[in-house]
Amino acid sequence: MPHTITEKCNGCGACTRLCPASAISGEKKKLHSIDAVLCIDCGACGRTCPQSAVLDTEGASCIMMKRSEWLRPEIVIESCIACGICIDACPVGCLALSERPRKKGVDAFPYLKNPKACIGCGFCSRECPVDSITMYKPEKVVVQGP
Repeated sequence: MPHTITEKCNGCGACTRLCPASAISGEKKKLHSIDAVLCIDCGACGRTCPQSAVLDTEGASCIMMKRSEWLRPEIVIESCIACGICIDACPVGCLALSERPRKKGVDAFPYLKNPKACIGCGFCSRECPVDSITMYKPEKVVVQGP
């Protein structure tokens, strides 16, 4: 079951702008809908909806989160085999192979090239054949005065 949009939707379009699969449609200020065939179940729509109008694949209401709190991939390069599956799995293309060599083994390794584009879906982590990617919640940087 794909994500769905409930009657709580006010038609703001936040989900439409973020959906990497272009699965969401609707007119401004009117109820939007998700095309089940196009939906990839990344959950970005639910994390960005200010009305909590999106239901996840289990039928639970998604809660809006600040983008700075979305999960991000962390790659353990020591165990990574640089197969590129994570890069292919990313629906927004925020991962890339590095240009700089590492100490042993394969020269290139994947890294989060564009953190602002990452939607925190976790597809990279789920598809990694050697479990070298974990999803983590970024820590808030606290700036202290002098």
